[in-house]
Amino acid sequence: MKQILLAAAGLMALSQSAYAVEGMFTPDQLPEIADELKAKGLELDPADLTDLTEFPMGAVVSLGGCTASFVSPQGLVVSNHHCVRGSIQINSTEENNYLKEGFLAGDMSEELPAAPGTRIYVTTELTDVSDRITADLTDEMDGSTRYAAIDAMKKIIVSECEEDEGYRCRVGEFFGGLQYKLIKQLEIRDVRLVYADGDNIGKYGGDIDNWMWPRHTGDWGFYRAYVGPDGQPADFSEDNVPYQPEHMLKVSSGGLDDGDFVMVAGYPGSTSRYERLVQVEYVFDWYYPTWIELSQAWVDTILDAAPEGSDARIKYESRLASLNNYIKNRGGQIEGARRVGLTDLRAEREAALDAWIAADASRAAYGDAITELDALTQEIAARNKREFFYNYATNPDLLYAAYRLYRLANEKELPDADREGGYQERDMTFFKQGLQRIDRRYDPVVDQAVWSRMLKFYMDAPTEMRVKALDEALELGADYDAAEIAAKLAPYYEDSVIADQDERLALMDASVEELEALDDPWMKLAIELYETQMEMEATSKRQSGELKALKPQYMDAIIAFQKSEGQATYPDANSTLRVTYGNVMGGEPKDGMMYLPFTTLEGITEKDSGIEPFDAPQKQLDLIEAQQYGDYELDSLGSVPVNFLTDLDSTGGNSGSATLNSKGELVGLLFDGTIESVNSDWHFDPKTTRSIHVDTRYMLWVMDYVKDADWLIEEMTLVDGSESE
Repeated sequence: MKQILLAAAGLMALSQSAYAVEGMFTPDQLPEIADELKAKGLELDPADLTDLTEFPMGAVVSLGGCTASFVSPQGLVVSNHHCVRGSIQINSTEENNYLKEGFLAGDMSEELPAAPGTRIYVTTELTDVSDRITADLTDEMDGSTRYAAIDAMKKIIVSECEEDEGYRCRVGEFFGGLQYKLIKQLEIRDVRLVYADGDNIGKYGGDIDNWMWPRHTGDWGFYRAYVGPDGQPADFSEDNVPYQPEHMLKVSSGGLDDGDFVMVAGYPGSTSRYERLVQVEYVFDWYYPTWIELSQAWVDTILDAAPEGSDARIKYESRLASLNNYIKNRGGQIEGARRVGLTDLRAEREAALDAWIAADASRAAYGDAITELDALTQEIAARNKREFFYNYATNPDLLYAAYRLYRLANEKELPDADREGGYQERDMTFFKQGLQRIDRRYDPVVDQAVWSRMLKFYMDAPTEMRVKALDEALELGADYDAAEIAAKLAPYYEDSVIADQDERLALMDASVEELEALDDPWMKLAIELYETQMEMEATSKRQSGELKALKPQYMDAIIAFQKSEGQATYPDANSTLRVTYGNVMGGEPKDGMMYLPFTTLEGITEKDSGIEPFDAPQKQLDLIEAQQYGDYELDSLGSVPVNFLTDLDSTGGNSGSATLNSKGELVGLLFDGTIESVNSDWHFDPKTTRSIHVDTRYMLWVMDYVKDADWLIEEMTLVDGSESE
């Protein structure tokens, strides 16, 4: 009977799929869609969601690549396991492998420093600065001049903003440069790892289940934010105290059921829904397939060079996870584009836009700009293709460090305001931490094997993709010979100053002349390639400046055209705070395939083989067999829900985003999408777009029964679904 009810619920959800909501909306857009939000089930006032310093948006923070949320008055932050995994890895050794065993601090004194460079960013202000950015731009400017003018004004605005100590600011670009906003964020620098399960819960199913449904992954982990005794951001110190956020999310132990309203607040990375057809063709016909081939070879090389369980493998676990994730994602993107007919859909939209422009002579300027934009996009694609293999042939960690150090020495000869972003004084903490991170993520044997493989790709590529400076520096011939290449690379790994962390850090203060005199193979190679790198960068900036003249005109046309069709236009994702909303909902992505909205504890035992990645802890399996559900059971399932599906519009960067119910209570964390929906980065398909979330009831059940993390549960405010802020 239970299965019949579940199937019926699934069919009910399918009937709602036509109403799946497209759009990752900026908070200030929400009042425009207030009626839709209320109709879907939101109980909060949509206008309240526009204030980033109030509940619930004030509790949502960025990790600079993932999203997280405050869930206690003592700075406790919850995000995805895969978002904190770098900190788990960097604290792991062969003897104390937290990736395998997990980590739980017994109290605050046992919390571990997160990976160098880890930050928690609390957004406090969002200001439109479009007029300041564009005030001095003219139609006569060439691309390089336009780029420089925009970049200079951004730096001025950011510098003014960061006069307030403890804040990090940036200028975000919206609608292709039609709009610019200043984002001001409190930058918390002392971040500590509190709790994360081993991969046998936090990454259960591994790469096999990645992007797949049904899913049974416990993808959560906890950080804590610390500040100085004065309450201001500070570097790590034993004297620091937990940050006290103004707002935090209550954690629901009552959770959701099928069809319930949900919304997600987070920092999605990037989407490409307004890119032109010429870019779509380049990406799907050449870039993605080529990248997948190269990246799979990269993965295979690491696996061959770093035996499982070795310290070398631990160092490369995060990189392997990232590569495997993107390989599967981009394979799904290619399949999704084929399935929906992405190129045809984009061609149809462009034909409709052309017809709208042609219908009114006053719109002719749009057409001229779009013609130029297509030609420029094609030019950029050709350059990217030429430089693709060179970029991977020059990506060894120590070569990159050497290049960065030499670039820093050159930039330091300029006034700080005139330096390239990444080399200003405001960037030096990150710069240093980047140099420090190398040791825990680098092994010379693995690095040499990968470099050799990347050089094979480079040397096997068409002749026009070869770069003279690299060929001359490494004395590369026409054909790849493994033994010959091994002999050329060996000296780089035998005697290097830059391989030593203390020496590497000391070189941050070196002058150009001192680095040019340094007897180090990596630095010598970096210097030989420097002029070529700078020329490539100059070309990229010139083309970027030209884009900044044309793309705003194109997006202005898109906005006006879609408005005439009764459609709202939201900006492509750009790592700024967005809200997306919808319902708990299963799906039918393919003929004969039905996705139910929830998975349960019993699904873990069904998958479990005792062999990684299906090797749940025995204690967990015993509890499931005993049906010890506690207060976390969902009556309609007769079990504890593990993961659930929604029709929410999301993308990378949304990882760790708070999944909220109609009252703004935390009911889950978004951590993935289905393989059928990954192409939503380019095209939103309401039938197949589904996001995957870990249910707070599963999180609490594991913490309560499996891990005995009572002290953390007690620190959070739990609600059963009947309370509100």
